[in-house]
Amino acid sequence: MSAPDPILDRLLHLHPKKIDLSLDRMKRLLAALGDPQKKLPPVIHVAGTNGKGSTIAFMRAILEVAGLGVHVYTSPHLVRFNERVRLADCSGGKLVSDEALSAAFEAVGAANGDAPITFFEATTAAAFKLFSEHPADVLLLEVGLGGRLDATNVIDAPACSVITPISRDHVEFLGDTLEAIATEKAGILKRRAPAVFAGQDDAAQAALEKAAARLGVTPLVWGQDYLCRREADRLIYQDSFGLLDLPSPTLFGAHQTGNAGVAIAALRAAFPGLSDQAFEHGMVAANWPARLQNLHGGRLATLAPANAELWLDGGHNEAGAKALAKAMAERDAITPLPLILIFSSLKSKDAEGFLRQFIGMATQVIAVPIHGDQASWPPDEIVSIAEKLGLNARAEANVERALKCLSATYGSPPPRILIAGSLYLSGDVLAANGTPPE
Repeated sequence: MSAPDPILDRLLHLHPKKIDLSLDRMKRLLAALGDPQKKLPPVIHVAGTNGKGSTIAFMRAILEVAGLGVHVYTSPHLVRFNERVRLADCSGGKLVSDEALSAAFEAVGAANGDAPITFFEATTAAAFKLFSEHPADVLLLEVGLGGRLDATNVIDAPACSVITPISRDHVEFLGDTLEAIATEKAGILKRRAPAVFAGQDDAAQAALEKAAARLGVTPLVWGQDYLCRREADRLIYQDSFGLLDLPSPTLFGAHQTGNAGVAIAALRAAFPGLSDQAFEHGMVAANWPARLQNLHGGRLATLAPANAELWLDGGHNEAGAKALAKAMAERDAITPLPLILIFSSLKSKDAEGFLRQFIGMATQVIAVPIHGDQASWPPDEIVSIAEKLGLNARAEANVERALKCLSATYGSPPPRILIAGSLYLSGDVLAANGTPPE
């Protein structure tokens, strides 16, 4: 389902704001639906700024290797709306079908009537209904925005609450300091429920610990209660349960070490009976599209220069850019190649903060538009921002044109091409490449 259902389209016109953080509308709608959020399997609730999706991808892979049925709720989608709702299945889970999704939207529309509702509230209610009607052993539930007032925060007793690394993002809704943002995200913590905190800046960590203490929650904290590190080609995890010597994750980048560690800590807290083999096989089974995804095949990949590396990532804030730049530096240390950054960003994001991380690394920045989204930075403005930072930059009409021009320019050595800056851009690329998430 590449576009919202007509019923959902009608619902979207019932509230003037795309984002309006509140739980009142959500609770009213869920009550009208029979409170499906009270009929869910054990929930692992995940908030944070960066790494939520990758952490969930690791947990899903580990749990499915262990033979458990796993529901997954994530956002946003890249190509098709169905990507947001994955239902447990004997074959390892599958994206919700168009028919089931439309039926859920119809039920939400009937239950809601003409009352105000936001896009995310309506779709989350539909997802909860679907999850409540299909058996599973666990639901991996990603927060949409913030935590305290997010539509997903109606779970009374999660099996575990997880908070991934926090950085400045969505400041217009969550506050303009790390303390304020962390306090909002800590709103998913619940009394007597286990909690896991990723490594955080000091300000965010202090705010999280203050919120946990207020609830009487003793969280598992990175560097104190658990730790994960790389040693050669192995991933070493350690906590009070003992040490795990695991394969390096297939998800690329040093930042994935932290995400894998958070995933393992959460699962050992929520499901202490999981075998070492489940963690071992899960590390190499995890898959999360548009997160440093190496595009080996597909239509766009054939347009890139011969033997070029082509990477795709949906990172869109400064912290994400730092992780991407570090990952590209890792690749360069192995195989030095000129780095080309094909970039676009929503106007609400800090394009300068993102591009600044690639000073001295990117030999060229190519600005492209995000098609169908009028809220993105115009390519000529991105070029101006990049040039002020001392980066060599130019604009192209689209990613396809950028790759064709690079093919006409580069021979040997081939370039390393990173397409990044927005999940919307990543969705455009995967659709054009013919490789949508499955």
